[in-house]
Amino acid sequence: MPLAMNKHVFITCAVTGSGGTQDRSPHVPRSPKQIAEAAIDAAKAGAAIVHCHVRDPETGKPRRDVHLYREVTERIRDADVDVVLNLTAGMGGDLVFGDVENPLPLKFPGTDMGGATNRMEHIAACLPEICTMDCGTMNFAEADYVMTNTPGMLRAMGSMMTKLGVKPEIEAFDTGHLWFARQLVEEGTLEPDALVQLCMGVPWGAPDDLNTFMAMVNNVPKEWTWSAFSIGRNQMPYVAAAVLAGGNVRVGLEDNLWLDKGVLATNAQLVERAVTIIENLGARVIGPEEVRRTLRLTKRAPK
Repeated sequence: MPLAMNKHVFITCAVTGSGGTQDRSPHVPRSPKQIAEAAIDAAKAGAAIVHCHVRDPETGKPRRDVHLYREVTERIRDADVDVVLNLTAGMGGDLVFGDVENPLPLKFPGTDMGGATNRMEHIAACLPEICTMDCGTMNFAEADYVMTNTPGMLRAMGSMMTKLGVKPEIEAFDTGHLWFARQLVEEGTLEPDALVQLCMGVPWGAPDDLNTFMAMVNNVPKEWTWSAFSIGRNQMPYVAAAVLAGGNVRVGLEDNLWLDKGVLATNAQLVERAVTIIENLGARVIGPEEVRRTLRLTKRAPK
């Protein structure tokens, strides 16, 4: 297969995530102020899109409180740098089972199951340009935790996103997630010019070997826009792999804490390194205004 390199690449920075990384690096932002500042620094370093979760400001544990999202959103929008805002809509589908002999009832720490309207409350309030939609259910390599997104839930949330005018970024952790995403487009739940993020190397989704990666790429319809990332030490190799395969890239502390062996990274440093890789490949890093034109985004004020 000949290379179909992308010559005009946007970078997404996933600045904090919801994993238990808050005590593994002092650079993982916790408070809305820290998250917004990390997003602003990433934008100044070359990220056109910032992908944001929120955390408890004291403990760093993941939260999904509307007031925390509002503060992050307002701080980023008030900054002296332009950037496309992408808020997660993946929280509220966390299912933790008991041991193998006593899986029920589901009252174990970590279970957080919300309805579609509840899971979308902060999106409706903040009106980001993009929000993520994890397009399937998957076992995670964290005890007996299942990321739960049923077909009915995804249809309901996808319809809400479309009605709000917020573009879904389909998070695909395996080929079946792309299969269902195509179904949502065929049904009219999602717009035809979909945006997808290929999430590689997350246990137990699609492994990040190149054969699996190209299988994922080949399952993305030609009229869609796609981006990709891998986690940990393979984050930067996947910057190159995604560009060479025709896509865009994602970096950030949600997926990787390290700049070099023994050197903890900041979000801005990871973006700077991605910019260097992209430009050394002969491609151009594009900014937020070009991304808005490409993805047909509308920058709006919150409700």
